Amino acid sequence: MNPTPSGRPLEGVIFLHGISRSFRSFIKMQQAVEAAGFATRNIGYPSRRKTLSALADDIHPAIAPFAEANEGCTHFVCHSMGGLLARVYLARHRPSRLGRVVMLGTPNGGSEIADLLKNWLPYRQYFGPAGQQLVTLRDDVTEAILPAVDYPVGIIAGDRTLDPITSNFMLPGPNDGRVTVARTKLEGMTDHLVIHVSHAMMIRSREAIDQAIAFLKDGRFRR
Repeated sequence: MNPTPSGRPLEGVIFLHGISRSFRSFIKMQQAVEAAGFATRNIGYPSRRKTLSALADDIHPAIAPFAEANEGCTHFVCHSMGGLLARVYLARHRPSRLGRVVMLGTPNGGSEIADLLKNWLPYRQYFGPAGQQLVTLRDDVTEAILPAVDYPVGIIAGDRTLDPITSNFMLPGPNDGRVTVARTKLEGMTDHLVIHVSHAMMIRSREAIDQAIAFLKDGRFRR
């Protein structure tokens, strides 16, 4: 990225992966975003071990110095639960020069799959405390840490699934195999786009990558 006269990058992008994924899932998109002229910070975190609230505090030491080092805005690009984590984080530790937030397949309204499986022991053991917070009917504690957004948010949803069981029997309406298109939407969002891609493959999709970069630069998806 071209530095400013002060030697500091002009704008930066934080990447937050989804539950049970790692920072590696974002490497392809990270490389494309860097090629588009942004500094980047791709953060790994123990998504299945703690609540969203605890995870937000865990990632703060990695984000704060990166945001301070940028001359301009710091943006966020998030996949799945990473979008919820970004919302919690920004409610607590909002950078002074916050830019735009891109969410890919984020269950802003929860997921019906979590509703059905939340009490199933293997699900609880694998997805941990944060997995219990992905339901559509949230408790007061979870609602409190996910306040309304007052910053630019662009949401990309998928309508293709590789899992016919969850798609046909667990998720009502168009979905990406994990989250319905309707549940990705968020009151106050700036833009919303549906692409023909599955939940897992979304962040490696060329279309999703190009659209994410478009929103980072212009605050709108390309039509």
